[in-house]
Amino acid sequence: MDRLFFALGSFSAFLAVAAGAFGAHTIRDRVSPDLLGVFETAARYQFLHALGLLAVAWATTRYAPGLAAAAGWLFVAGTLLFSGSLYLLSLTGLRWLGAITPFGGAMFLLGWILLGVAALRG
Repeated sequence: MDRLFFALGSFSAFLAVAAGAFGAHTIRDRVSPDLLGVFETAARYQFLHALGLLAVAWATTRYAPGLAAAAGWLFVAGTLLFSGSLYLLSLTGLRWLGAITPFGGAMFLLGWILLGVAALRG
């Protein structure tokens, strides 16, 4: 399980850096400044939670592995919903996608709580 979360974190970090470069060099002149900010927020949160997945990989070998793994899956789902909805919103301008974002944010929050509980129980 630790290798899976480490790989997911590494690939997610790669994609976040690539998205950041895409935002800085490709779409900067094609979207409004507020939508560019939305895109940058998506990349920032994806990168932070990619690092979180690396922490999860470590935690599954040291602490309560089931709770740590649940935190990891919440980070993965949160990235898809939070960052994914913001990427799509910024590229398409479809504002209704913003209604999905808080669900991803809630998954991030729950994931961090579970990771902390895993450390306390381990």
